Amino acid sequence: MTSRSGGQILVDQLKAHGTDHVFCVPGESYLAVLDALHDSGISAIVCRQEGGAAYMAEAAGKMTGRPGIVMVTRGPGATNASGGIHVASQDSTPLIMFVGQVARDMKDREAFQELDYKAVFGSIAKWVVEIDRAERIPELVSRAFHVAMQGRPGPVVVALPEDMLTEMTEVADAPPVSPAVMHPGPADMEELRRRLLAAERPVVLAGGSGWTAQGVADLARFAEAYSLPVAVTFRRQMLFPADHPNFAGDLGIGPNPMLLERIKDADLLLLVGGRLSEMPSQSYTLLAIPGDGEKLIHVHPGAEELNKVYRTGLGILATPHAFAAAAAALPKPNAVAWAGGAAAAHADYLAWSDPAKIATPGALQMAGVMAHLRDVMPADTIYCNGAGNYATWVHRFWPFRGFGTQLAPTSGTMGYGVPAAVAAKALAPGRAVIAFAGDGCFLMNGQEFATAIQYDLPVIVVVVDNGMYGTIRMHQEREYPGRVSATELKNPDFAALARAYGGHGETVTATAQFAPALARARASGKPAIIHCLIDPEAITPARSLSDIRRAALKT
Repeated sequence: MTSRSGGQILVDQLKAHGTDHVFCVPGESYLAVLDALHDSGISAIVCRQEGGAAYMAEAAGKMTGRPGIVMVTRGPGATNASGGIHVASQDSTPLIMFVGQVARDMKDREAFQELDYKAVFGSIAKWVVEIDRAERIPELVSRAFHVAMQGRPGPVVVALPEDMLTEMTEVADAPPVSPAVMHPGPADMEELRRRLLAAERPVVLAGGSGWTAQGVADLARFAEAYSLPVAVTFRRQMLFPADHPNFAGDLGIGPNPMLLERIKDADLLLLVGGRLSEMPSQSYTLLAIPGDGEKLIHVHPGAEELNKVYRTGLGILATPHAFAAAAAALPKPNAVAWAGGAAAAHADYLAWSDPAKIATPGALQMAGVMAHLRDVMPADTIYCNGAGNYATWVHRFWPFRGFGTQLAPTSGTMGYGVPAAVAAKALAPGRAVIAFAGDGCFLMNGQEFATAIQYDLPVIVVVVDNGMYGTIRMHQEREYPGRVSATELKNPDFAALARAYGGHGETVTATAQFAPALARARASGKPAIIHCLIDPEAITPARSLSDIRRAALKT
């Protein structure tokens, strides 16, 4: 062994554990790490704000199943990044944030930018640790990777005292980390089969994280063998192909009423990987809490999630892809009581997701935009978005057909889509990446468009501009009709902004303009913004702002 600095030891651990990219905003508190990255072969992508860097790392964790890595400086750097930690927590995404810390001899004096990381992040991270001696870096980084991936995945925060990173020591590297895969037991699978064959109206609901492409394929094989309708939870649409004859749709915000009725009427609900939290459960109304467990079979990799909210008649502690493999291997039944149910559910989905049936106020029809994207974009296009009513168009009308094609926060954070798209294009340069963003959403992390320019990552950002925080305005009209307050926005020319950054910009005000604008954006080879100016009345595919206001005034 040779003597190395703490910063060099840390970077060597990242390489040992398979890290290819780190997302960062540089700071003097971890200069020794930045120096070690210089010759490491790891791609260090410098971002414009720590929130964007954390969202990029979270997106990388979603795409790979391995911890996304974000590096930030102490104090304001860490607090700026906290939004990404919260997304990773609620979305069950493996992520590790390394934070510079004040020198060890200055701790507990409220030194410059000092922060108590355990107090600040303890409620949203799976584990928070400060490495106080360089020789412990391999041990604790290895543990951080394990904790981030094991059971229900999530974020880990690792604080790095500045002087520890320059400390020289001799220590062996830790071996590469792989999470333990939890397989369902034979008795669990036999009981699942028994309950399934005794049912008359079963529905499968896929959600959560910890899936693989093979796991998604195995779930489809299981659904085919048992003629099961399969729905996906909020923003987990890549877990089952939309063009599969057993696909029933997504259970998110404003779902297909036919799907809701099907789930309410089900006498068995097989929930695989997810938690059935507030959004997919329709504010916790789909199932009784805690309930008697007769209807629910819950498969989850975290023991603490089973029976946490809903009592389950059969709880299976298993990694989603391992469960799917076991389910696909179950003997195929000769006949099932619910034959034809999957086909009916898929027909309901197809009718609900047809953009040709939708018309909204204004010259620019987002349904037409989605119809064109369906016609011309490859099936493996990665779609990214943050929070806002604009996302409804993507979730309802784009048919997600492959694993690894969706990056969207179940936590409902704004400002996620643009940085997620930058990360996606960095990790998958050969695939098309489109970010949807509302006008308010874009301006929360739109500066990361500069990161796309710097690293020549030709993402396409579709900015849906209605001049307001649309979702809040919708709620405002429902609760306080006609009393508009603090939701109006005056926006820049987003196409001109794209050109100012060095990218390609397009402005679209009518449906017919979108197709040629998209073609030019794709042909430019540059990061591009397509600025779509829509009528503020077009707040949802089904109802206008005036419709919502009139309904509220009647009640």
